[in-house]
Amino acid sequence: MSETLVNKVANSRLITLKLEEYWPTAAFAVFDLKDYLYMELMLKEKDFRESVKTHDFSQYQDKTLLVFCSTDAIVPSWAYMLVAAAAAPFTADVYLGTEAEYLRQHYRQTIAGLDLEAFTDQRVVVKGCGEKQVPASAYLDITARLRPVVRSIMYGEPCSTVPVFKKPLTRK
Repeated sequence: MSETLVNKVANSRLITLKLEEYWPTAAFAVFDLKDYLYMELMLKEKDFRESVKTHDFSQYQDKTLLVFCSTDAIVPSWAYMLVAAAAAPFTADVYLGTEAEYLRQHYRQTIAGLDLEAFTDQRVVVKGCGEKQVPASAYLDITARLRPVVRSIMYGEPCSTVPVFKKPLTRK
């Protein structure tokens, strides 16, 4: 007597949403202004301008350049502008902040721009673990964005989910 195995997960009509697929396509590079400050504390305009002028920005070709200062120095806004002006011909993007800050903003913008039509009245599983560390804020943002249109939201893998939201049944 042979029983046919049925893949209930494949037949469940769940939509699996993998936030990892929305990871930025350009590689990251960092430009820490700390390295261009006098004693890592203060910016000397003449020295800073010369450093930016002689810096090889071509090494950031087609990358997202993350510009920040990792010390508590007071950096004038024009210093960031000089870096952006010098880097722009080479980079895919220039961003003021760390990688974590960039990823939060990237995911927030990406999720805000999603077309939700395919998710209307569907059961959605937001995939958990992956090879890339998706920021926690992305899970918050996708839940807030999907909640008004989906039937339910779960987290994890289709074979083992954690329920997050379920639309109440409406009675007629």
